[in-house]
Amino acid sequence: MPGKGIILRLTERPQLPTPVARIEAIDLARGIAIALMIISHAVSGLYGIRQVPDWGMVPIHLLTKFSSSLFITVFGIALAVAFLPRVGEPGWPRRRLKLLLRGLEVLFWYKVLTIVEMLPLYEPQDILDALLYQRFPIWVEILGFYAIALLWLPWVLPLWRRLPLWSRLVAPVAVALLAGALERHFHFWGVEPLKAILVEDDSHYAWGQLSRLPLVMLGLLIGEALLRGYAAPATRRRLVLGVGGLGVAMLLGFFALALPELYEALIAVARNRGKHPPELAFMLFSLGGALVILALCLWGGAGAARALRPITLIGGDALKAFVFHIVVIFLLLRFLLEAWQVYSYPQTLGIGVALVLGAAGWIALLRWMGARR
Repeated sequence: MPGKGIILRLTERPQLPTPVARIEAIDLARGIAIALMIISHAVSGLYGIRQVPDWGMVPIHLLTKFSSSLFITVFGIALAVAFLPRVGEPGWPRRRLKLLLRGLEVLFWYKVLTIVEMLPLYEPQDILDALLYQRFPIWVEILGFYAIALLWLPWVLPLWRRLPLWSRLVAPVAVALLAGALERHFHFWGVEPLKAILVEDDSHYAWGQLSRLPLVMLGLLIGEALLRGYAAPATRRRLVLGVGGLGVAMLLGFFALALPELYEALIAVARNRGKHPPELAFMLFSLGGALVILALCLWGGAGAARALRPITLIGGDALKAFVFHIVVIFLLLRFLLEAWQVYSYPQTLGIGVALVLGAAGWIALLRWMGARR
């Protein structure tokens, strides 16, 4: 009976095959997220958002709003593909330790890059406050989210693996509603940094662990689907259509919500209104665009990843790419060369593109040197 089959699927726990090879489309999607982030950081870090002309805000800077949602969703996909099938195996404690050590590595670079970012802009006491979580940086804060998430998510992956499908589907919506309610109605005993880390706060530019957890969960679900059917063309087409269709539906939802003042709504998103804490309009646009990009990457597969090799390279080693562009923008250009608002907007866009290619070249050079050792 069809109804009974659906019920059985909704109550089943994931039985996931082990991936036989690296899925390069994931690296490509992550690389696009990092590339958009680099271009956005070059403009905001060297030119300033308030000075960007309207034609730069819409459409150019607007498109970079896809980057954060894409990066966090791909983080969940990578967890599902590389680690979720191994949960419960004898080697799982070793793999969990690998994730925890990676989290500590990212946390180290987050603190180093916090100093690099704030050095041209703030007094030493402000930098110390940021290192002690009394305030937060801006451009490197996504790394702080990533580091903390890597320190606690490995402990809950076994729980996710045991949940039936219906609860895994409901969980992202339930967590989003819970995070929103906590952000609006719970004050975390007056400790603003704690609130910012968990559910975000108006006074701080931070990525909340609970606020962004639904994106990670969505990535876990997509990752499960990739493991089950990416190698089969028909199944992959259905997955691409599902992910892309969801993204298009979210974008249409944004447009419906924005009408009749669509241009003003696009400007608001480009200026990060509703990004921290996350609001419905911003998330519909950001996540919708991210899912469309992800669907295109999955559709293009290994061929697209090879054709866009520099982007795939930075996606395959995102931490090195992130460190590279922050050091160049804030330590070299802004601090040592005092290049704040020295270049025109088109020039800063060119610098952003050059930094994307430079990051890919830096990663390729390090890999070449490592191979020669």
